[in-house]
Amino acid sequence: MITDDRKGREMRRTASGVAVGAVVWAVLSGCSAGEAERDPAAGRGEGPSASAPAGAKGGSAEVAKSAGTVGPDGSACELPVAFDVAKGWKAEAVQGAEALGEDVPEEMEGLEELFRQGPVAAACEVDAKGAGHIGFLRVWTGDPSDDDATAVLKEFVAAETEGSEKAEYGTFTAEDGLEAATVSYMTTSALWEKLVPQRALAVVTPGGPVVLHLGGSDEEEHKAMLPAYELARTTLRTT
Repeated sequence: MITDDRKGREMRRTASGVAVGAVVWAVLSGCSAGEAERDPAAGRGEGPSASAPAGAKGGSAEVAKSAGTVGPDGSACELPVAFDVAKGWKAEAVQGAEALGEDVPEEMEGLEELFRQGPVAAACEVDAKGAGHIGFLRVWTGDPSDDDATAVLKEFVAAETEGSEKAEYGTFTAEDGLEAATVSYMTTSALWEKLVPQRALAVVTPGGPVVLHLGGSDEEEHKAMLPAYELARTTLRTT
């Protein structure tokens, strides 16, 4: 049975990601935001694992064309890793929930759960709205630890607010030789009362673990955004 508490949490998550996302993230954003920086490699849409099989070990066979890069110094989000983003996707840096300060508006109370999941905290989100989709590719970063990429990813999935099921894990080698873990799984949306697919990957860098996560408002939107996720996965490298 879906409780009112679960529905409330789901509504806050949906509001942050869709209805009032611009307001919430404007408060929490770093000073740089906008389209991903243009990159000389833009347009390649290829990577070392582009031919990997579908599912947790590879994902969608289709890879979107690159329109820029997120991650390097000077880009919209400065991260321990860099990856290419598809046309229309807009990157924006995110600070921690503590950026809200002590005077948190009533309608934003409880949003802290949106900014940490397991061992990582929200650092960047790439909004698909400009490409005609409802969803985000979110980047989460954490402090250095002894955990490998698969362990990090399992902690991330285990910390899903609405729980998870049907998780399938795999591994691949990123563009610069970095070992990465991937997972595809399902969560139950308390707001829509149906299963929604999720996709994520994790790497461990000298600066700490990094998780890239793709959700979506429903299965159709998730599938439509998979080529952009595949672009990020196949161009992932350390900065």
